[in-house]
Amino acid sequence: MKIDYGPLLTDRYQLTMLQAYWQHEMHGPAVFEFFVRKLPPERNFLVAAGLEAALEFLEEFAFSEEDIDWLAQAEHFRPDFLQWLQSVRFTGDVNAMPEGTVFFPNEPILQVIAPLPEAQLIETRLINLLNFQTAIASKAARSVLVAPGKLLVEFGLRRAHGADAALMAARACYLVGFQGTSNVLAGRLFGIPLYGTMAHSFIQAHDDEAEAFENFADANSGDIVLLIDTYDTEAAAEKVAHLASRLHQEGIPIKGVRIDSGDLADHARKVRRILDEHGLT
Repeated sequence: MKIDYGPLLTDRYQLTMLQAYWQHEMHGPAVFEFFVRKLPPERNFLVAAGLEAALEFLEEFAFSEEDIDWLAQAEHFRPDFLQWLQSVRFTGDVNAMPEGTVFFPNEPILQVIAPLPEAQLIETRLINLLNFQTAIASKAARSVLVAPGKLLVEFGLRRAHGADAALMAARACYLVGFQGTSNVLAGRLFGIPLYGTMAHSFIQAHDDEAEAFENFADANSGDIVLLIDTYDTEAAAEKVAHLASRLHQEGIPIKGVRIDSGDLADHARKVRRILDEHGLT
């Protein structure tokens, strides 16, 4: 099912309040601001994100005939109100921090100045867009701070809560310093460099682990990171070490190995030692 994220992506009470504003001709100017009241001591800053998506939403805001027809059948809205609703567009102003700006409690990152019905109606979706991307960007920024100079890549697609979240998360991470993503569509939409390794299923599809490594390297000679913890992590590291030397002579460099299970710290130290002993620094 294809979902159109139009103006119906809102809370019901926005529409019932809107009908009351309309009925009593409450169209005066209003100011809505998005901010955080307080943060825990160990997380004393956030990073603003989601502005681009918020502005796109406001620029394209309009109820379709199908939206109005559905509201007429599904809710107790007056026909003349629904007729007016179909003509509503966002006509207000937006002031906002640039994306990637560090901010603190009680510091608005986005301000909407618009006629009260418009400002009310867009509130839910703006919070939805800004809250999620800001949360992801802030977490990613902390990751960048604790790993200076390291390659950080976003691999969250398969655990994200839907396609929209997966794309926004990839974008938010790139915004604050991640170098890439595994999400191919995010690469296309936002120009984010793509990264990836291999899955355990690829290893299991071969009778021999070393053969799996070699086949993958042969098919992907420009970008090789091998997954080594399908069976015995340290034994696989030895296999990679021997393979790397031969492939290097053929002009096929192995960039690294990946471990994603077990005692990661213990495995990482042992694998690092094995690779160093073979000159794979």
